[in-house]
Amino acid sequence: MTSLYSPEVCNKIKDVYIFSEKAHKGQIRRSGEPYISHPIGVAAILAQLHLDYATVATGLLHDTVEDTGVTLEELEKKFGKTISELVDGVTKINQIKFRNTHEKQGENIRKMIVAMGQDVRVVLVKLADRLHNMRTLNHMPYEKQVKKAQETLDIYAPLAGRLGMMSMKVELEDLSFRYSMPDQYYSLVQKIDKKRKEREKYIDEVIEVLTDEIKKRAKFRFDVYGRPKHLYSIYKKMSHRNVDYDQLYDLLAFRVVVNSVPECYEVLGIVHSVFKPIPGRFKDFIAMAKANNYQSLHTTVVGPSGERIEIQIRTHDMHEVAERGIAAHWQYKEGASTKSTSQQVIDKFNWLRDLVSMHQQTHDSDEFLENVKQDLADEEIYVFTPKGDVKAFPDGSTPIDFAFSIHTDVGSQIVAARINGKLVPLKYELQNGDTVEVITSKNQKPSKDWLNYCVTTKARSKIRAYVKSEQRKRAMELGKELLEKAFRREGHSTHKYFDGPVFDKFLRDNGANSLDDLYMVVGYGKLAPKHVIENLIPDVSNEENESEEEGFLQKAMRSALQKKKQSDSLVIVDGMDDVLVRFAKCCSPIPGDAIVGFITLGRGITIHKADCEKTFEIDPA
Repeated sequence: MTSLYSPEVCNKIKDVYIFSEKAHKGQIRRSGEPYISHPIGVAAILAQLHLDYATVATGLLHDTVEDTGVTLEELEKKFGKTISELVDGVTKINQIKFRNTHEKQGENIRKMIVAMGQDVRVVLVKLADRLHNMRTLNHMPYEKQVKKAQETLDIYAPLAGRLGMMSMKVELEDLSFRYSMPDQYYSLVQKIDKKRKEREKYIDEVIEVLTDEIKKRAKFRFDVYGRPKHLYSIYKKMSHRNVDYDQLYDLLAFRVVVNSVPECYEVLGIVHSVFKPIPGRFKDFIAMAKANNYQSLHTTVVGPSGERIEIQIRTHDMHEVAERGIAAHWQYKEGASTKSTSQQVIDKFNWLRDLVSMHQQTHDSDEFLENVKQDLADEEIYVFTPKGDVKAFPDGSTPIDFAFSIHTDVGSQIVAARINGKLVPLKYELQNGDTVEVITSKNQKPSKDWLNYCVTTKARSKIRAYVKSEQRKRAMELGKELLEKAFRREGHSTHKYFDGPVFDKFLRDNGANSLDDLYMVVGYGKLAPKHVIENLIPDVSNEENESEEEGFLQKAMRSALQKKKQSDSLVIVDGMDDVLVRFAKCCSPIPGDAIVGFITLGRGITIHKADCEKTFEIDPA
C-alpha cells in the first residue's frame, strides 16, 4: 500500500485502521480470526484497485455502524461527511422487521442502488466486501454457503461485469460456482486437471507462433498472453449446449495487447493470415463498445492441430478498462478531486442511471429484485437507430423495449416497427446489427399483453404502471358509482356525509387517506357499501340495511369462500391483499387453467379463462 499512496494518505489510512480495530475489539469471525481481518481484507482489495483514500477508508469502516456501537455522527465528526455517507450506503437495513428474507434482500439491494445514485463508490465497497466474504465462505454453514453463492451469481457477479470489473466478476463467479454447485464444480476441476500439462504446452505453442508472426510483419511493441477460460464460463457452455467437457471447443483464450487502435486492426489482419477465422465469430467491440465501456476485437480461429481458439486484441488503455472497469474513475491521484466523479460516471453508463431510477417506479421488493436481476443479465445485443446510433439491449428484447428506451411516450404509442426496412410484429426479437424504426400512433395505449414480450426493466415498469393506473382509475369510478347508488337507496346523498371529523376518522380506521382511496377500496371489493353507510349514517337500522343490502355482493362473497373451501387451489392477486375473488360462470375456470382477472362492479376481481370470449369485451387495456 505504501507504494501506491503518499505518506500523508498512508498515515490517514493507518488512523482509520486503529479506529476500526478498536471498534471491532473482541469480535471473532467463524474462522477463529479477529473480526478486523475482514475489514483489512476488504480495504486491501480496494487498494489493489488503486482506489482513493475515502473508498479504502470505507472498506476499513464498513461494518462499524452495523456491528459495533459506532454511529454515523461519530464517523462524520472524526473522518468527514464523505466517508460517513459511504459507510451509511453500505450498511444493511437491520432496524426494520421484514416479512421474509427475500423482502429483506430486496430492500437491502434497493438501499445499495439508491446510495449508488449518490456515490458510485458505494457499490465498489459492496463488491469488495462480497469478494472477501466469498473467499472465506468455507467457514460458513452449508445452507448459508449456497444462499450467499446464489445471491452472488444473481446480483454481485453480474453487477461487477456491468461495471467492467471483469477480474472481479470472474473470481466471484468461480467462487459462487464452487459453493452453489459443488458436485459439478469439482467434477469439472478434475476433468480440466487431467489435461493441464497438455493444455499448458498448447498455450505456449500458440503464443510462440503469434509472437513470431507479429514480429515478422509489425514494427511496434506488443504483448501476447494465453489462458484457459474460467470454470463457470466453461460450465455455462456445457449447460447451454448440453454437452460434456470433452465435446467443447474454444476453451482457450489468447490476448494481444498493443499501443494504438490502428495496431489492433493490423494485428487482426496478421492473425487471420496465420490462422483460418471461423465465419460469424468475429466481434468488433472497438467500433461498438459494450455498455460497460469494454473495447476489444474478438475473433475465433482454427489454431494448431485444428483446435478452435479465441483471440482478443486491444490496447493497453482498453485492457486497463477491461480489468478494472468503473474503478478506474476513482484511481488515486494525489491532490485530485472526486466530488463530481459519480455524476460523470452515471452520465457515461446509461444503464446505471436507469438502474438507479428504477427504485422509484417499483415498490414491491420481489418485483424490484427480479427487475435488478433482469437488468444485470450478461447477454447483450447491439442494434442501430435509423440515424446509425448504437443501442445495447438484453438478449430477447423486442421493438417495445427499443421504443421505451427512446422515450416513455414513444414506447406507450408504438403500433409497429420496421427492422432493416421490413415491417415486423411487436413480439419480434431484436438481432445483432438490426436497424430499428418505430411507428407510433397517438391513439395507441400500452397493453398488459406487452408484458409477455418485452424484457427491459424500463419497458416493463412503465407498462405495469400504466395498467395499474388504469385499474385504479376504473376501481375509483366503480366505487363512486356503487356508493352513490347505495346512499340513494337510503334516501341520502354522499355529499352530506363525505366530509367532517366523523368521515375523516372513518377513512383512518379503514386505511384510506382520501375520498379517492375510499372509492378505490370499494371498487376493488375490499369494503362493502353497507359498511360505509352503517358507520356514517347513525339512524340507519342494521337489520333493515342487512335485509335490503343482502344482495349480489354478500352472496358472491359467501360463494367465493365456499369455493375456496372446496378447492385446494386459491387465486392469489399480486399487490391486492384481501381482495374478493369470484369465478366467472361464463367459462367456469378450474385449477390449472390459464386465467385473467378483471375488476367487476362491486364484486372485487372476477376470474375468467384466458381465452374466454367475454374477456375481449371487457378488457380495458
